[in-house]
Amino acid sequence: MDVRQYVVEKAKLAQKAARQLAAASTDVKNAALLAMAEALQQRSDEILRANAQDMEAGRQKGLSQALLDRLLLTEKRIADMAEGLRQVAALPDPVGEVVKMWTRPNGLQIGQMRVPLGVVGIIYEARPNVTVDAAALCLKTGNAVLLRGGSEAIHSNTAIARIISRAAREVGLPEGAIQLIEITGREAVNVMLRLNGYLDVLIPRGGAGLIRTVVENASVPVIETGVGNCHVYVDAEADLAMAEEIVINAKTQRPAVCNAMETLLVHREVAAEFLPGLAERLTELGVELRGCPVTRSLVPGIQPATEDDWATEFLDLILAIRVVDSLDEALEHIYLYGTKHSEAIVTSNYFTARRFLQEVDAAAVYVNASTRFTDGFQFGFGAEIGISTQKLHARGPMGLTELTTIKYIVYGEGQIRE
Repeated sequence: MDVRQYVVEKAKLAQKAARQLAAASTDVKNAALLAMAEALQQRSDEILRANAQDMEAGRQKGLSQALLDRLLLTEKRIADMAEGLRQVAALPDPVGEVVKMWTRPNGLQIGQMRVPLGVVGIIYEARPNVTVDAAALCLKTGNAVLLRGGSEAIHSNTAIARIISRAAREVGLPEGAIQLIEITGREAVNVMLRLNGYLDVLIPRGGAGLIRTVVENASVPVIETGVGNCHVYVDAEADLAMAEEIVINAKTQRPAVCNAMETLLVHREVAAEFLPGLAERLTELGVELRGCPVTRSLVPGIQPATEDDWATEFLDLILAIRVVDSLDEALEHIYLYGTKHSEAIVTSNYFTARRFLQEVDAAAVYVNASTRFTDGFQFGFGAEIGISTQKLHARGPMGLTELTTIKYIVYGEGQIRE
């Protein structure tokens, strides 16, 4: 098979569909999303059988438990994907919205209108739910989508894409609106990275290696989604009972995702009171602890934390712990090792909280809440295309408006320029 020709043909179909999607009515797009949700649940057995193939292959390959959890689909997870589609259908359609309008001294009326990006390419790893989330958000915003999932989820992604694309077509969306590249080799990715003229933007979702490869090698514009080396800082004036629950949730509720906490920072004044009991609970939950010298003196028997640990997105039940002398030291640590994703402080001091909010450079900054809320669904977006850690065009969970751009619309009454 000629891989380049295969990918280009998919992109051409998506490009053709994008022109029709840009003019599709909100009612038709919403009907497609609701039909996709219904089809997912009606054909869940088919999806689960495909997912079982991927899970067995993953176990044979020796995938970590964290990666297997990302890959796993259940009836509940399929129901959640369907609910995400329904929520996106219920959201206002940003396409055609006039963001602002003003009149110039010569009488020209100038405005900004939201319009689709065009064809959005998504390169992602072992998370089949991305297939649904990406399709939902792209269709609602009038974009065609070209999907390339990881080899670990190929059977799941193929089944899901087949089901939802058929459902969308049956209610009037064009052929080619949802395209899945079913070639799992690296060559297909390399073609996508340079599909200028066909793809309007590329969005990578996955680990640091995938994101770096796309950012460094793509000639197509890229929105960089984030590696999540996230921190929780427990301040000297924290409610320690609250802090314990936040830390437990941020680390263990779903450790294999990018908004899970990877490093805990604790002020020295509360470390002796806070860490021993917390460490006992975390250990009971299967978390491997790695600590600085002060932490290890308070919690004997845990492994020493290395310089690499401070910079690592574990995506697993592993936690690095550092005791700091001040808010300034916590801020410096986050500056040095954070990935501008999600950072949290637990404190009852208003002014300390304000400093943290102002000085931490991240897409989402929390006061007295778990980092696990950095999520399109939790933010009320219905779903997300990814969590952007860059600052141009989009930042944080990317919902509908982040998948649009603007064009200027100008109304005149015969004005000519002198």
